[in-house]
Amino acid sequence: MLPENITAIVTRNETWTGTTASEPFEAGWAKEAVFFVRALKEPSGTPGKGSVEISPDGIHWIAEGTEFTLPAARDAIAVARITHFGNWLRVRAQLDDGAHCTVLVTLHLKA
Repeated sequence: MLPENITAIVTRNETWTGTTASEPFEAGWAKEAVFFVRALKEPSGTPGKGSVEISPDGIHWIAEGTEFTLPAARDAIAVARITHFGNWLRVRAQLDDGAHCTVLVTLHLKA
């Protein structure tokens, strides 16, 4: 039996500033997940921090614990791998005042 997998684009060509988050994705069927965050344009300012958030309902969010540095150059990629996440997933980003990063965020899920 082949494993079931899917790739979902949860943020496309969006410029992140301040505190922001990707679109949530319902992924309760999956056993593992990988977020890729790619800078589509040259970021400005200090690279921000990203973190994975989980939710029981897609409305109320809590930090899952996985953290990473956002990409610091055009076409650079940040990654976050997670397991044991319940049903809903998203990426949260925190950038310093004046900093911004235009991103493509993909979520790769495998049963």
